[in-house]
Amino acid sequence: MGNKAEQRDNLQEIESALTKTEQFIEDNQKIITYAIGVIVLVVLGYLGFNKFYMQPREKEAQSQMFMAEQYFEKDSFNLALNGDGNYLGFLDIIDDYGMTKSANLARYYAGISYLRSGQYEDAIDQLGSFSTDDLVLGPVAEGAKGDAYLELGQKDKALKQYQKAASMTTNEFTTPIYLLKAGNLLESEGDLNKALALYKEIKEKFAESAEGRNIDKYIARIEVQQKK
Repeated sequence: MGNKAEQRDNLQEIESALTKTEQFIEDNQKIITYAIGVIVLVVLGYLGFNKFYMQPREKEAQSQMFMAEQYFEKDSFNLALNGDGNYLGFLDIIDDYGMTKSANLARYYAGISYLRSGQYEDAIDQLGSFSTDDLVLGPVAEGAKGDAYLELGQKDKALKQYQKAASMTTNEFTTPIYLLKAGNLLESEGDLNKALALYKEIKEKFAESAEGRNIDKYIARIEVQQKK
C-alpha cells in the first residue's frame, strides 16, 4: 500500500510540475517567442555575414597576399611587408582584412620578415598577434620570438620561448631544433648540466633528426668542460 501511495504522490508532483510549466509557457508566450526569434535572427545573421561578407573577403585577401608571399620566399622582406605599389604587402593585408584567416597568417609572415630584417621588437609584436593550431607553424612562431628576444639581449625570455616551442608539439622537425637552441643558450650561460640534459634528450629521442645526427659533438664539448 505504501508503494502505491508513494507512486500516486509522485504522479501528482509530476502533473503539478507539468501544469506549472504549461502555465509558465502560456504566461510568457510572447517573451519566449521573442527570444526564439532573436536567436534565429542571430544565427541567420551570422550565416549571412559569413557567406556574403567573410568568404568573399577571404578570397580577396588570399589573392592580394599571393605576391607578398612570393617576395617573402625571395627574401625581399621590405616588399613583402609593404607591397610593391601594385600588390599589397603583409601589413596592408593585416590592416585591410583584419578578421580573415589570411590576415592572421600575414601576421606570421610579417613577424618573420621583421625578424630577418633586424626589427626584433616589431617581430615580437606581430608574432604575438598570430594564432594557430598548426603542429609545425605554432612552434616555429614561438621559437622565432625566442630568436628575437635573444637578439635583444633578453636571454631569460628567449630561453622560455625555446622551451615553449620545444614542448608545444613533439615531432622530429621542430622539437629537436628548439631543444638545441635552448641547450646552446644554457651552455653559453654556463648552465652545463641543464644543457647536457637537453642534448642527451635529443640523442635519445630524436636521433634521426638533423640535430640528432650531430648532437654527439655538443655532448662531448660539455663533458670536456665538466672534467676541467
